[in-house]
Amino acid sequence: MDAETTPLQDFLTYRLHKLNKLTDRRSSDTYAAELGLGVGEARCLAAIGQFAPLSVNDLAARANLDKAQASRAAQMLVDRGLVRKSASEADARAVVLTLTRIGKPLWKRVMRLIAQRNADIFGCLSAHEQRQLETFFDRLIAHSLGSDVGD
Repeated sequence: MDAETTPLQDFLTYRLHKLNKLTDRRSSDTYAAELGLGVGEARCLAAIGQFAPLSVNDLAARANLDKAQASRAAQMLVDRGLVRKSASEADARAVVLTLTRIGKPLWKRVMRLIAQRNADIFGCLSAHEQRQLETFFDRLIAHSLGSDVGD
């Protein structure tokens, strides 16, 4: 089959996007109900807790958001007292983001929710299938970034 005769729903990218939207919707509902956070804020909190200190540019990359989304989410987290902005030691004009004492327990809750969501989504696969899928995703991501990946 060629591109013109292949049904849209048979494309892997279509299925990946659909899975992404389904999981984002469920994540959004869970983050709002349990944490009072939007999905972007929760992603940013998770990334800051895992990789801090982060600049806004680094945060955007780690949270898979554009810079404007990451900046808005970070500011909301700062306004709520969950994240601290401080001057970068490398560049006085830039800021870095870290968790506050109040933000750390919420970060742990976000991480537990992420772990639970992953278990819910991938629980239909065996442990072996999950490892295979992880390997496939790693290869696809590296390929999309233009990296050379071994088998």
